[in-house]
Amino acid sequence: MAAWSNWSGRHQARPQALHFIRSEADASGLVRQAAASGLGIRIAGAGHSHSLLVPHDGIVVDASGLAGVISTDTANQTAWVWAGSRIYSLGRPLHDAGLALKNQGDIDRQAIAGACATGTHGTGRSLENLSAAVIGAQIVLASGEQMVCSANENAEAWQVARLSLGAVGIVTRLNLQLRESYKLRESGFQSTFEELQPRVDRLAEENGRFEFFWYPQSDEATVKIINETNDEPEYPIAAEGQRVGWNYEVLPSHRPHFHTEMEYSVPAEQGLECLGEIRELLRTKFTDVAWPVEYRTVAEDDVWLSMAHGRPTVTISVHQDVRLDETAYYRACEAIFDHYDGRPHWGKVNYLDGRRLAARYPRWEDWWRVRDALDPGRVFLNAT
Repeated sequence: MAAWSNWSGRHQARPQALHFIRSEADASGLVRQAAASGLGIRIAGAGHSHSLLVPHDGIVVDASGLAGVISTDTANQTAWVWAGSRIYSLGRPLHDAGLALKNQGDIDRQAIAGACATGTHGTGRSLENLSAAVIGAQIVLASGEQMVCSANENAEAWQVARLSLGAVGIVTRLNLQLRESYKLRESGFQSTFEELQPRVDRLAEENGRFEFFWYPQSDEATVKIINETNDEPEYPIAAEGQRVGWNYEVLPSHRPHFHTEMEYSVPAEQGLECLGEIRELLRTKFTDVAWPVEYRTVAEDDVWLSMAHGRPTVTISVHQDVRLDETAYYRACEAIFDHYDGRPHWGKVNYLDGRRLAARYPRWEDWWRVRDALDPGRVFLNAT
């Protein structure tokens, strides 16, 4: 049997096989063989999730061999990319074509398909998550056939594929809506929470990208602000908080410490109130937690399973050392998020069942109806 683990080592699996695909023909052949033998398939991406999306006892697929930019359309600001491309590998070739991702998270180690499949996002009130940028996809279905989908072709399959959880098939290519390449200037400051709190909404409104980490042990916050600039890049690229450069040089940050993470998206107008309850929880019941709480904003979108579906959103993330048991802490946080109609990040820890998830997503039943029609034999599902 093979062995697989996610990036932190918290989640591990012993599947029947770990299969590296390097062509769409190989992906089709693998799916046909697995379906005939009754084996399930899960696609691993870069394994950067904190949730149990991949572990199962069938076949784990690694699509990192399908990497790179396939084609660009500068006039329409779009590009087809291979699904296994790591986000960091797309920055330079897209830039060379005069293009860029509209936004991205502060970690760029993920596979682009995995990031889209879980609703990964950056920060910015007017900036959507990566899933919302998916305007087309090519998928190897449970039959082994390949389907191209978009808003104009196999439109319901496209809606599922935009944020698929890896459950509709092997996504081999993505067509992304991009923008022109752009430069960014990063700045930041330290503040006590009480000094920062009344300024949060204004800072989020006045800046293209705004976020902060609140540290419970000191009750202080590290604020990061990033805005577009016409200034020339400053090389060598400075440390985080002081960078000036092209988008792909400034947005990602180095995050080497192994941890677990829970993140919930709540209505933007309730973000600070929700954070206030999380802060009180940490100051009264979980006083030993040293890891910070992260606060970001994300624009509303229409992706069926997006955490920002139909509403402007604030995301609040809590973290813990991977060597520690986070269960009591995270469950207490989840109870607070639940009070604010929170939606969990698909790539991070949550304890919700299908009934409770369905109540949070207006298109939940539609997503499952289309998914089940494309994969009636449940080849691409695991026990989770």
